[in-house]
Amino acid sequence: MALLIVLIMCCVIILATSQPCQNPDDFVAATSPGHIMIGGLFSIHDKMLSSEDYPRRPDIRKCVGFEISTFLQMLAMIHSIEMINNSTLLSGVKLGYEIYDTCTEVTVAMAAALRFLSKFNCSREIVEFKCDYSSYMPRVKAVIGAGYSEISMAVSRILTLQLMPQVSYESTAEILSDKIRFPSFLRTVPSDSYQTKAMVHLIQKSGWNWVGIITTDDDYGRQALNTFVIQTMTNNVCIAFKEVIPAFLSDDTIEVRINQTLETIIAETHVNVIVVFLSQFHVFNLFSKAIERNVNKVWIASDNWSTATKITTIPNVQRIGKVVGFSFRKGNVSSFRSFVQNLHTFPRDHNKPLHEYAILLSACAHVQDSDFSQCISDHSQGTLAYKAHKDMGRSFSLRNDVLWDYTEPGLVHSIQLAVFALGHALRDLCQARDCRKPSAFQPWEQIQSKCSKECSPGQMKKTTKSQHTCCYECVNCPENHYTNQTDMDHCLSCNNETHWAPVKSTMCFEKEVEYLSWNDPLAILLLALSLLGIMFVLAVGIIFTRNLNTPVVKSSGGLMVCYVILLCHFLNFASIGFFVGEPQDFTCKTRQTLFGVSFTLCISCILTKSLKILLAFSFDPKLQNFLKCIYKPVPIIFTCTGIQVVICTLWLIFAAPAVEENMSLTKVIILECGEGSLLAFGTMLGYIAILAFICFIFAYKGRKLPENYNEAKFITFGMLIYFIAWIPFIPVYATTFGKYLPAVEIIVILTSNYGILCCTFFPKCYVILCKQDTNTKSAFLNMIYSYSSHSADSLAMSRASLVSTNSNITMATPSSGGQPAAWQKSKDLQIPACAHTRKENATSASKTWPRKRTSSI
Repeated sequence: MALLIVLIMCCVIILATSQPCQNPDDFVAATSPGHIMIGGLFSIHDKMLSSEDYPRRPDIRKCVGFEISTFLQMLAMIHSIEMINNSTLLSGVKLGYEIYDTCTEVTVAMAAALRFLSKFNCSREIVEFKCDYSSYMPRVKAVIGAGYSEISMAVSRILTLQLMPQVSYESTAEILSDKIRFPSFLRTVPSDSYQTKAMVHLIQKSGWNWVGIITTDDDYGRQALNTFVIQTMTNNVCIAFKEVIPAFLSDDTIEVRINQTLETIIAETHVNVIVVFLSQFHVFNLFSKAIERNVNKVWIASDNWSTATKITTIPNVQRIGKVVGFSFRKGNVSSFRSFVQNLHTFPRDHNKPLHEYAILLSACAHVQDSDFSQCISDHSQGTLAYKAHKDMGRSFSLRNDVLWDYTEPGLVHSIQLAVFALGHALRDLCQARDCRKPSAFQPWEQIQSKCSKECSPGQMKKTTKSQHTCCYECVNCPENHYTNQTDMDHCLSCNNETHWAPVKSTMCFEKEVEYLSWNDPLAILLLALSLLGIMFVLAVGIIFTRNLNTPVVKSSGGLMVCYVILLCHFLNFASIGFFVGEPQDFTCKTRQTLFGVSFTLCISCILTKSLKILLAFSFDPKLQNFLKCIYKPVPIIFTCTGIQVVICTLWLIFAAPAVEENMSLTKVIILECGEGSLLAFGTMLGYIAILAFICFIFAYKGRKLPENYNEAKFITFGMLIYFIAWIPFIPVYATTFGKYLPAVEIIVILTSNYGILCCTFFPKCYVILCKQDTNTKSAFLNMIYSYSSHSADSLAMSRASLVSTNSNITMATPSSGGQPAAWQKSKDLQIPACAHTRKENATSASKTWPRKRTSSI
């Protein structure tokens, strides 16, 4: 009798684990009725048995390899639906479910998808062909799953026919974000584009640049590989080898390919880091064989297997090396833990995976916890003989804690989010209609119903306090950030050096390059003023050339000195052209050097003129002697100019001005000339200022010379204009920013150049053109004679006053001794004598000094 019971139990186990699909209802893994049916796709078994028929028949084959972790994912969906049914989210409306085991096979998942699309409440399992499915009523309203991207892609293409919402909890392939190809596909996990970026960032920061990569031969693996390769190319990471393994465990060549992959890993001795984009089932087989071959590496895990308990329970797994992985965000799954701990109380009717687990649990009741998962998988394939446990319920209860150890909290949370996202969408639909009726709404209407509105391009999702990622608010992307798709999790950053973006932008805009161009209105005005100055210089040169022998020209130092000064003014005006237009290294170096040297030469020539005028009309013997000593025109000009040439040469050698791109502005790149060294720039300008100040002092001392020929007074005014222009330049130049910075210096150069030109030459031109009667030799001599006579009288009076004072002091002494009469007489005689002396001195001076001053000029 006992033997009979064992045989019956074994038959039950074999039937439960490997019974083929006899009718459509046999194909369903778990089901529960409700007003609104939700479909589910889970890979509860890891493969299908190979067909022994030849030729093969188009049937759904047996599934083997019970996976506890995926079984728990199915339970997470059931638990989430029960939570909604027991809440007020859908008051009065019950959610039902219809869950299918895909057996990790695309063909099985597509068969389930066809069942989802079959017509509701129809005695025959048919999918009607229609040109418009807007009013079509399928069997379910939405689908949760699948886990693998390859399966989700195939299922999504079928569900897209009716725009049935499909919410995946684990599929991360980047292609699934394409709303054109997969318009009804949604997911609660990020795409692989973020994961591959994170992996490459980890590799780069760890200092690794020689890695290998292993992927599956499907869309998920190939896309992950391509994205990873692109990321590594931009981050100086090289890939030593790329190994591709068949995507499905039922493939006959998978063992061979895993062995070949291990051979490659062993051969590449310099590769210590391997990136693995595989499922946990592939990794299990790979690591099991790698441990046998003593392969020890650093493994970078994708989110598919990074937290899989199936991997951590591999015997001697620590010998494999270090594993660094990325996982999904975890949430609060405490309620699910309570559900699992009380799983033995949950009804097993219409839940084949739960019933199968109970039977397998009985077979593995006495197995150690570390071997529990392997025992379950082996028994589900019918490869081991075992004896059923009589007290199945007690065994179920004892193993619930072990069952929880195989839970992946990140995936459970992701499944909960998927179910609750549908729940919130249904709540919005059911507010205005009676969802207890099957025809209340069509599946495609749920896509329009969301917990939050769709974020348009230019916005990003900002998660609210709710734990559900489907509930968020849309915020505009800040400046220099953008999004070019809907519902993006974060804004992409523009390259701030070359691009910019306004608030709520959908793209980056290239920065415009700006500089003081030739067609800028301000530049045109300044260039016009520069050309006008050049015309003035030429006009003055012509006037002076035609009146070469007149006293005004001769008193200006001669035609050669005038030509040199006019040439300097010409170069100063011409240097303006180097401040306008697109900056080049040549123009940057030329403009400051040309201005600095030419302006210094101009000031040096004017300085010699100031010294000459002061020497010619000075009547102070001490000052005359000093001026005679320092008045060396040619050495002064060469020395003063030579010092500036040395300053500019050193500047060009050690810190030459060059073109710079100023990218600190938001929308534009300012192309400007960097001065190279502000110290050298300041030294050049400071040296000119020192020469101008010396020139101003000498000119100021000679400001009261003959009116018609008094250059000193006008030189004084010219230097004052120079200081008025250049002193404000320092703070203005330091605070001005942008393309008009060169215009600041242009304005100052024009102001100072015009000031000196006008004060130096325009009064003389006025005399030459308008007062020709005063521009004669006789008029010139009369003016000199008059000034000299006046100066001699003043000097004689000063000397007479000095003599008179001395005499009075001498005569005052006897008077104090009692001789007042004598003192009075002497006083009366002294006054005429002084007057006579003054007259003789004045006459002598008036006859002698004019000739001396005339000859000196």
